[in-house]
Order: sequence, then C-alpha cells, then structure tokens
Amino acid sequence: MPSDHIYSTAIIDWYSRKILSYRFSNTLDAKFCEDALNEAINLYGKPKIFNTDQGSQYTSRSFINILKNNDIKISMDSVGRWADNIIIERFWRTLKYENFHLFNYENFRDLELGIVRYLGLYNERRKHSALGYKTPSEIYGAFKEQVAA
Repeated sequence: MPSDHIYSTAIIDWYSRKILSYRFSNTLDAKFCEDALNEAINLYGKPKIFNTDQGSQYTSRSFINILKNNDIKISMDSVGRWADNIIIERFWRTLKYENFHLFNYENFRDLELGIVRYLGLYNERRKHSALGYKTPSEIYGAFKEQVAA
C-alpha cells in the first residue's frame, strides 16, 4: 500500500489447498487472526491439527486458547523454518504474483475487495497441478463426501 501496512492471515486446508477463512488488518494484533480461526471452525469444523509459524498473533494466549478449547493439536514451525508451512507460504506467493503485484491498490477497501475476488477465483476456478488440475473446492468437496460416507 502506498502509505499503510496491511496484515493478512488465511486458514488453508493442507489437503485441498482451499482457503477456508481470511482476514486483513491494519494492526498486527491477534484479533483478526482469532476471527479467521473462529470462522473456519464454525464453517468447516475443527481440524485435528493446526499449524502456524511463531508470529506473536499465533503464540498469543487468546489464539492458543481457541485451539486448546476446541481440542485441536497445536503445531508450530521452528524459528526460521518457512518450509515447515510450505502450503500457506506457496499460497501467499501465488497471491502476490497473480493479484497483488498486478494491481495498484490505492486503499485498504480496494485491496480487500480485490483480494476477496481473487480468493473466490483461487478456490473455485484456479486449477492446481498438484491437485491433478482440479480446484481446491473440488478436492475439498470430494474429500468431505468421502469422510461422510
């Protein structure tokens, strides 16, 4: 952004690469990350394991308590080990190259609208070679059907 820093978080399903929830903030507090986590749990259910880096938002007492209160196993990357969380790191790279760097977002609202549009495309229309040229939503839906059967 020309004059502001914008922080983002996304909850991704590792198996399907579907973005389950996301938030943006102009501050680096834990609240926007907690909101994204709560939304993902409410919409998609509780995962067995939740992996993050060791950012202050994810190591905060309030964020950790959400995981503990939902009996979700906590997994955190080692310091400086971005590859431990390669799926979300790859998503951020893709987002930057396919959206953020292509548009000159002038303000927070334009950024938010542009990224929301991109996330719809990413989940519903963008085929991934690692997923057999299917979309994250196709893989996620097929997996949920198998689990329910």
